[in-house]
Amino acid sequence: MSEQKITQLHNITPEELKQSIIKEIRIELQILSKKFKPITPPEYVTRKEAAKILKVSLVTIHDWNKKGILKPYRLGNLIRYKRIELDKALIDIYNHN
Repeated sequence: MSEQKITQLHNITPEELKQSIIKEIRIELQILSKKFKPITPPEYVTRKEAAKILKVSLVTIHDWNKKGILKPYRLGNLIRYKRIELDKALIDIYNHN
C-alpha cells in the first residue's frame, strides 16, 4: 500500500495561508525582476560606420579584417560588424600600443 503524508496547520486559516504564500511569491518575483535583463539583439554596422567609429580609413578596416583584428560578418554581398565587437577591438588596439 502507498503511504499517505498529512500536514496539519494550527492557528492559521486557509485564507491566511493563501495570502502568506502569495506574499512570498510576490517577493521572489520582485527579486527576479530586478535581476532580469532582456536580451538585446546585436547592432550591426556597415564598413563606413565602422571606419567612422574607429576613426580610421576603409583601407585600414580592410587591413584589420585580413589581420583578424576585426571580425566581419557577411550577409550576402554585404559586410557588417557587430558594434560591441568594434568597441572591444578598439580597447584591444589601444592596450597593445
